[in-house]
Amino acid sequence: MRPKVYIETSIVSYLAARLSRDLITAAHQQVTHTWWLDRRADYDLFVSQVVLVEAAAGDAEYARRRMALLDGLPLVDITPGVSTLAAALTARLSLPRRAEADALHIALAAYHGLDFLLTWNCSHIANARFRPQIERLCREQGYPVPVLCTPDELLGEETGS
Repeated sequence: MRPKVYIETSIVSYLAARLSRDLITAAHQQVTHTWWLDRRADYDLFVSQVVLVEAAAGDAEYARRRMALLDGLPLVDITPGVSTLAAALTARLSLPRRAEADALHIALAAYHGLDFLLTWNCSHIANARFRPQIERLCREQGYPVPVLCTPDELLGEETGS
């Protein structure tokens, strides 16, 4: 059985965007493209309605590109349990209102038992300062903790398949 990965919106945003002039962002884009081309087939990928809504926003051409990348990926549902976990994460992490969707991404991956949450959002998701609190809360609520990571962290992993 292949590991399950929740694809957060920043991943498809980096894939669909024009190459950045910012050196670090351009490097992240390249790593994301490499993972998408070379490693995504090693995993079962999932997204949510939250990802679809975020990906559809903004410039029409780039939104079309993002939506094409997401086409056919299975959706995980937003259930009452997901909403409860997201609200608890928002409160525990003292997230600003604009970051409530970030807590929802984490809650979706945890509630549905996905192995990884792949993101470039290091402000509120793949953040070492928040990780212990996220892990503790998920366990307290009885949910497995997904690995919150960036594509470069999954490039070298062997899946055993």
